[in-house]
Amino acid sequence: MTKAPPNPYLVLASALLLPASGQVWNGEAQRGLIFLFFLMLLGGFTAVTAGPDVSFTGRYAGAFFVHAMAIFDAYKRARIRSALYHHRAAG
Repeated sequence: MTKAPPNPYLVLASALLLPASGQVWNGEAQRGLIFLFFLMLLGGFTAVTAGPDVSFTGRYAGAFFVHAMAIFDAYKRARIRSALYHHRAAG
């Protein structure tokens, strides 16, 4: 039997605190690096193109969007891996 995947809720907590750490914990470090690349790319783009009167959230909206997608991705993939592991272990 293979090693049990990490708890999806711990992956979720990790992904909430640090971008791309959920992907790394899932064993998908390359996927995490891709998320970090786009987080910096879109965050930098919105920071450069935002007007001077835009709030902090608006200025870095691209980075917040990519971080939200990374959180969703890490949790979803951890849930799938966990469900497959438990299904195989039971059968």
